[in-house]
Amino acid sequence: MRALIHSRFGEAEDVLAVEERPVPEPAAGQVRLRIVLSPIHNHDLWTVRGTYGFKPELPAASGTEALGIVDALGEGVEHLAVGQRVATGGTFGAWAEYIVANAAGLIPVPDSLSDESAAQLVSMPFSTISLLQFLDVNEGDWIVQNAANGAVGRMLAQLGAARGVHVLGLVRRAEGVEELRAQGIDNVISTDQDDWREQAARLTGGAPIVAGVDSVGGSASGDVLSLLSEGGTLVAFGAMNSPVMEIASSDVIFKQAIVKGFWGSKVIQQLDAATRGALFGELIQRVTDGTLTLPVAGVFDAADIADAVRLSMTPGRVGKVLLQF
Repeated sequence: MRALIHSRFGEAEDVLAVEERPVPEPAAGQVRLRIVLSPIHNHDLWTVRGTYGFKPELPAASGTEALGIVDALGEGVEHLAVGQRVATGGTFGAWAEYIVANAAGLIPVPDSLSDESAAQLVSMPFSTISLLQFLDVNEGDWIVQNAANGAVGRMLAQLGAARGVHVLGLVRRAEGVEELRAQGIDNVISTDQDDWREQAARLTGGAPIVAGVDSVGGSASGDVLSLLSEGGTLVAFGAMNSPVMEIASSDVIFKQAIVKGFWGSKVIQQLDAATRGALFGELIQRVTDGTLTLPVAGVFDAADIADAVRLSMTPGRVGKVLLQF
């Protein structure tokens, strides 16, 4: 079978290559999947560089999320069937024709979802809806986020709106406001304008902003905190610009603010089965009815991995880049 392998760490377009590998056999409790589509995530590229929290032994496989068709069942697997479409969001080595995965962690995919949507259902959308759950906000509440034109920012705005939560989005350039408006996302302002805080107050009508999500770091962290109301919560979700959060101690003190981090893999592990199932059900419903959109920037054969990575790294790209085998 074909698989994307790297024998050294580095930029994915330089070190990844298609190699032939034996077709794996499922052990007890596992299934073998024939991969249909697999997205490229930033954490996949960081892993290939050797800079992520998980560093595989070389030569290493790659990829973590995929849509597959059940091809063979391991001993004891009774809740899945050969030929069934399933999604996985945490199976290392997903960039291959065939993989084996723990059956208990697979998500059956309904016929209502396209292959392109199902292939990217787990990692980013589920992290986003888990983040919304983590914020513990109610219908009618206001929250604020930076990096609003990123994939998570766009999904948080859509999922929040579906729950009746008002989401104020911050971007760093005026063009980003128009890009999001074209996707049906409003309540976005650009921080490159001198009066952006006044614009925020007008958009919210002076309502308290109870929580903020920082995906940028640096001074942008302080920008989000500055908008929060007394007792508000600032959640560190990412560090796109800087690993250091620059926040004013006066804001933390006088707003009685709470600052905490969100590590998706840890938070999701702590969800009970009923909550996890309900969130996945909500995701599938939102994608099916068009409330949540999962655009695709391009689909590439695995042999064209260098071109796929270059598109994935292109600024302003809308949608995931998918690989097929």
